[in-house]
Amino acid sequence: MAERFTERLHTSVREVWRACHNHPFLVELREGTLDQERFIFYMKQDYVFLKEYAKMFALGSLKAQDLATMGKFAELLHSTLNVEMELHRQYAQRFGITSEELENTQAAPITVAYTRYMLEAGLQGSLGDVAASLLPCMWSYREIGSSFVRDYPHCLNHELYKEWFLMYSSEEFGTLTDWCIDLMDSIAEGLPERDLARLEERFVTTSKFEYMFWDMAYRQEEWPV
Repeated sequence: MAERFTERLHTSVREVWRACHNHPFLVELREGTLDQERFIFYMKQDYVFLKEYAKMFALGSLKAQDLATMGKFAELLHSTLNVEMELHRQYAQRFGITSEELENTQAAPITVAYTRYMLEAGLQGSLGDVAASLLPCMWSYREIGSSFVRDYPHCLNHELYKEWFLMYSSEEFGTLTDWCIDLMDSIAEGLPERDLARLEERFVTTSKFEYMFWDMAYRQEEWPV
């Protein structure tokens, strides 16, 4: 049986994703010891990120060739704007951050670099470029959420951070992620190696940005001036 293209992608980023899992931000998050200021910084930057990330789903609908794919990307867009980002809005309320402050958060350098790379890939490339660029975020978050809940169930006992783990280990989030994985395999079927290599490069690059995003949040890195 031939290897699925997404198996090749997963293998290519194994070390990067392992580094994400072992990053102090996520280790401390699962232990419930992460400093709240670091989480607040992450939450605000991730909110900015998701506003741009959602546009990738809009691009997916634009570049899709069939109604079923268009509709699923519309579902992903709705889920991001009204479910995933709602979690961030709820966290903002708990931390006393106003809606205006959250909406006006300035994107940090890594947030800018990551989102600009994705959007350029989506605008200039094919549906495959859209899928390959957005997939690492969903897939790695699903892996983090589900593996931590399975292997470190005490993370669900933390009063502040448990909702985060419940979101990314949920069946709904997993189902949407699996659809994106299957779409990537469907798009890759029959493509020449030069195109597969380009899509793999997209996937690897955004996976590296995922690690850089966790690191940025832990260090609370902003513009120097």
